[in-house]
Amino acid sequence: MSLSCGIVGLPNVGKSTLFNALTAAGAEMGNFPFCTIEPNQAVAEVPDENLARITSHIQTEKVIPAVVKVVDIAGLIAGASKGEGLGNKFLANIRETDAILHVVRCFENAQVVREDPVDPKKDIEIIELELALADLETLQRAIDRVSKKARSGDKDSIFERDLFQRVHDLLEGEQAIRALDWKDSERAALKPLCLMSMKPVLYVANVADDDLDGEGKHAQAVAAHAEATGSNWISICTDIESELRNMDPEEREVFQEDLGVRELGLPRLIRAAYDLLGLQTYYTAGPKEVRAWTIRAGWKAPQAAGVIHTDFQDKFIRAEVYKVDDLDEHGTETAIKAAGRLRTEGRDYVMQSGDVCHFLFGR
Repeated sequence: MSLSCGIVGLPNVGKSTLFNALTAAGAEMGNFPFCTIEPNQAVAEVPDENLARITSHIQTEKVIPAVVKVVDIAGLIAGASKGEGLGNKFLANIRETDAILHVVRCFENAQVVREDPVDPKKDIEIIELELALADLETLQRAIDRVSKKARSGDKDSIFERDLFQRVHDLLEGEQAIRALDWKDSERAALKPLCLMSMKPVLYVANVADDDLDGEGKHAQAVAAHAEATGSNWISICTDIESELRNMDPEEREVFQEDLGVRELGLPRLIRAAYDLLGLQTYYTAGPKEVRAWTIRAGWKAPQAAGVIHTDFQDKFIRAEVYKVDDLDEHGTETAIKAAGRLRTEGRDYVMQSGDVCHFLFGR
């Protein structure tokens, strides 16, 4: 399944630097606003130690990790919802993504163009206001569209009109609507509107190299906003990550030791984005390939099988399942079966992260 995260933020906050570090895609960067015009797209591999654990026991021809699609969207500015800075075009790009990585400048650097003092809270508010204003227009058009049928007594239209008006009022009241508890029926009705304010968001505090842990005042302002709006955040120095990306492994290890960095920020960021999208991974393993498959958390076995091939969901009979831990303990699938750890699961089995599966299908 293909799910995407859109990287957004004001101009010159480090979006394209982050994109390049994540994907090695070579997006254009420049020290001026709107260097990025068309959205850059690439995939980022999800760091996964389980693949190495599986292949240490099962010899295979190739290993295929899970990936997340990343979209680098040009910087928004105040007035974007009214078309300022090609804002309408950029907002349309955001609507097409499943989640938002909101990059916020948390470093001081006179060489990187900025007219005003660094102010993460203000920067966040500018972006979120523009998203909300654009969503308010979308909601008003939707309200106008369904109101006529609602007046005739159509129950579905009445439900949609009242829901759209409620969301409109919440947005006008500066409520963080993504953090509210929506019913499944409400989410289904709102989904076609592609409201940007409903998308899950991860705030990315782009920090200086002397604040990698995000303890400085700028990063903590991002942390406070994330907590207040029911979102998550992460600190990362995009300049260092980009530099490390281009080093060979031995040089990178030495550099990390010098900086006192145990884990790069990018693996943490990708895992956080993966979690943000509500995703998890299961595996298939054999002599041809060991592969990580991306599914929604809570999916049942037939849905998981359908990711491999759409026919497999309808033709699903059962799944043979074990854990990566079982492979570490017993060494081979044959030994796992002999130990009674290979489980047979039916159509109602809810997939768990770290499952290794063999699916059986009918004709």
